[in-house]
Parts: sequence; C-alpha cells; structure tokens
Amino acid sequence: MNLALYVAVGLLAGVLSGLFGVGGGIIIVPALVFLLGFGQVAAAGTSLVALLLPVGLGGVLSYYQAGKIDGGHIRAGFLIAAGMFAGSFLGSKVALVLSELLLKRLFALLLLGLAIKTWLSAR
Repeated sequence: MNLALYVAVGLLAGVLSGLFGVGGGIIIVPALVFLLGFGQVAAAGTSLVALLLPVGLGGVLSYYQAGKIDGGHIRAGFLIAAGMFAGSFLGSKVALVLSELLLKRLFALLLLGLAIKTWLSAR
C-alpha cells in the first residue's frame, strides 16, 4: 500500500474540490485507476469511502465565512446530499452489473461531455 500516494491523491482532490467543487469522480477515481491500478468499480467505491466523512466541511466553512454562500445554499446542499445518498446507492447497484470496460467508457464519455460543455460555455 502506497500511503504517500494515497495522501497525495487526497490532497489534490481536496485542493481541487475547494477550487472547483470537484474531487470524487474527476480526481480520485482516475487517480486510483491510473496511478494505483484499481479497477473502475473498486475506484468508485473507494472514492465514496473517502467522501463518506464530511470532507467538504473545511471548504464550506471557508465559503460561508467569506459570505459566498448563505443558509439557503447550505439547505440546497443538504437537499442535494439527500438525492446523492439515494442516487449513489442506485448507481452502485448498476455499476456492479456492468463490465469494467463499459463502465470505463461511460465514465470517459461523461468527462468528455462535461469538458466540451465547459469549454463552450467559457466565453
């Protein structure tokens, strides 16, 4: 087990999460697959373990203290979290029946689509 690499992946995910609101799927999963040799399903599950605890609390406090989010944003975040709870359970059930190859390709399409949408919207 490469402890330093795991910590480095977590640090990178934390910094990028604070900057852009990303971390699990966009940083941790690819890092586990490409740097640490995880399968796609194991990487997704491990990412969920990492996100299980309130890893975003530091970022939330920082944005709240700076006045960039308020109680309404926090309520919206909790509602999103409730949806994520149910959605991650259902998504994991689907992921467990798909092949590694199909799951990897679907993940790549998701990232590509998001990249194109982000590129085109940045005018």
